Amino acid sequence: MNVQDIQKEAILSNQAEDFRWRFWFTLPLYPYGKRQTIRQEVVPETVWTFDQIQGIFYVTVPIRMTVVKLEQGGLLVYAPVAPTPECIRLVKELVTVHSDVKYIILPTISGLEHKVFVGPFARQFPTAQVFIAPNQWSFPFNLPLSWLGFPAKRTQELPQDSSKAPFAEEFDYATLGPIELGPGKFEEVALFHRRSHTLLVTDSVLSVPEDPPAVVQLDPYPLLFHAKDSPFEPIQDTEANRHKGWQRIALFAFYFQPNALEVTETWRSLREALKAPDRSRKALFGWFPFQWKPDWKRSFDALRGNGRLFVAPILQTLILNRAPQETLDWANQIARWNFQRIIPCHLDAPIQATPEQFRQAFAFLEKQPVTEDLPFNHSAALPQEDLEFLRTIDKTLSKTGITPPAKEKV
Repeated sequence: MNVQDIQKEAILSNQAEDFRWRFWFTLPLYPYGKRQTIRQEVVPETVWTFDQIQGIFYVTVPIRMTVVKLEQGGLLVYAPVAPTPECIRLVKELVTVHSDVKYIILPTISGLEHKVFVGPFARQFPTAQVFIAPNQWSFPFNLPLSWLGFPAKRTQELPQDSSKAPFAEEFDYATLGPIELGPGKFEEVALFHRRSHTLLVTDSVLSVPEDPPAVVQLDPYPLLFHAKDSPFEPIQDTEANRHKGWQRIALFAFYFQPNALEVTETWRSLREALKAPDRSRKALFGWFPFQWKPDWKRSFDALRGNGRLFVAPILQTLILNRAPQETLDWANQIARWNFQRIIPCHLDAPIQATPEQFRQAFAFLEKQPVTEDLPFNHSAALPQEDLEFLRTIDKTLSKTGITPPAKEKV
């Protein structure tokens, strides 16, 4: 090995250490112990996003943390991501200029992909106060927060009255829930930064980009894997395949099994795996148990709706329809805030959106939704055929008594 090879290997080794998330086994999602981070300045010198990826079976989507500069100095962190050396270095670059992290917010009670990072992240900033959404729970046993890694002396619930929070001079927040779901609960805290006119949400609303997000393209293999049309098709890294793979991933992520997807019979998929040209572990041993219909792109276009703001199908069919009035009351409260952009914890961000557009995203809960003169119809229903699999799950959960049944629309 020559000197150049040794130097190249050292650089790669240092990069791998920079991306390392040592506690990946607490939530074993792809990319496991290696997570890269992209920081983006959304509002100059005021709001930044930190994107990583996570997924199952190469269905990888962005997961996002948002950092906001406080007017009196210091930083507020909303929904921490994995505190890899790279991520912490990028945060500390902001700390050097804007002072230390003062507040860390966990805005959900059911999102393990957000909850698992709070304790390790808080240990990197020992003077920060940790505020969590109330009504936290864990499965299969409700454990003390300190057992889940939260710093006991610095962790407290967000006050029910947002005016009593220590950051109330700059932020409003509103809590949806808890919504009882039988074995668990759903709750989300939306945070509004008045000075930058920015609304932060976790899972409630989002938008699907046409092109694969930059953070997903750092590791393009999942995109290329899902661009294949059969287990015998080789992986080819082209721009067209990256787009094709991303759009199929979005359909997987939102519907699990959209109408445009046909699941291959088990024994047939196993036989095909034995004949696949690539049977490596990375290629899932050649296993490719599904087939896309020729018109699958139509399903993606209907889901994306020209980049509209909408509520994820899973929330529409399995969660928020258990509490339609409470959800609409929450949406109405938020729609009174004067925001210009929304930053969700997943998919696209920032989303340029008005309070009216936010409110219309919840029109699926109304018998007679009010339409507005908007650039595109945020209240347009998702294709019923693509929701069929989720509706089947919904009926099964309700019939077996695992979850309470959906309530009537308001």
